Amino acid sequence: KLYSDSLARYGKSPYLYPLYGLGELPQGFARLSAIYGGTYMLDKPIDEIVLEDGKVVGVRSGKEIAKCKQVYCDPSYVPDRSEKVGQVVRCICLMNHPIPNTKDALSCQIIIPQKQVGRKSDIYVSLVSYTHQVAAKGWFVAMVSTTVETNNPENEIKPGLDVLGPIRQKFIWVSDVYRPKDDGRESQIFISESYDATTHFETTCLDVLDIFHRGTGEDFDFSKVKHNLGDEQD
Repeated sequence: KLYSDSLARYGKSPYLYPLYGLGELPQGFARLSAIYGGTYMLDKPIDEIVLEDGKVVGVRSGKEIAKCKQVYCDPSYVPDRSEKVGQVVRCICLMNHPIPNTKDALSCQIIIPQKQVGRKSDIYVSLVSYTHQVAAKGWFVAMVSTTVETNNPENEIKPGLDVLGPIRQKFIWVSDVYRPKDDGRESQIFISESYDATTHFETTCLDVLDIFHRGTGEDFDFSKVKHNLGDEQD
C-alpha cells in the first residue's frame, strides 16, 4: 500500500532520494533556514542546556549562552530525559553489481516480512548507486537493517544479506534506540526518537510531525509550504 500510494504521488518512481546522499537534506534545511533568518553556530560543543524553573532558557557552549525559548534535539543531547527502548543492527554493503533478480535496478527497496523469516520484526534492504552520485560508476551501496531480537545481531540480518549476492565489503554496527521520557511541553525541550530499522523514513516523518505538534500546538499544514523559493532569494 505504501508503495502504491507513493507511486501515485510521485509518478514514474515511488522513491525520492537526494543526489549526493542524505547529507543533502540538512544542507537543504540550512539554506532554507537562512532564507528565513536562521543563524548557524558551527563546531560548537553543547556543554549545558540551561533551565530556569524547569523550563529551558538557553544552551551553553563554553562561556557563551545562546538564549532560546525552545530546544529541539535528538536523545544524545539529553540522555537523562530519554530512555533506551531497544537496538538496531545495520550493515552497509559495497557491491559492484545490482541486487540479483531486480531487473538490474539502480535503486530499490526490499522488505522481508517478519513471518517469512520467523521473526518479530521485518528486515529492510535498500539500494542506491552511482546514479544518485553516492558511489563511483558501476558501484552500489546497499543497507540492511532490522530490530535486534537476539544476542547475535549479525545473524539476524543474514536473510537480507543473502539477497544481495556477492559483497565486496561490509560494515556492521549496532545502535541503541532511545525515545523521550515526556512530550517536552513543560520543559520546552522537544526530543526526537532515534532512527529505527526502517529505511523508507516513514516513521521518521511521523516523528517530525509529532515534534512539530508538540512544539507549536498545531498540526503541520502542508498547504503552506512554498514549493518555489526563487522569488524570495532574489
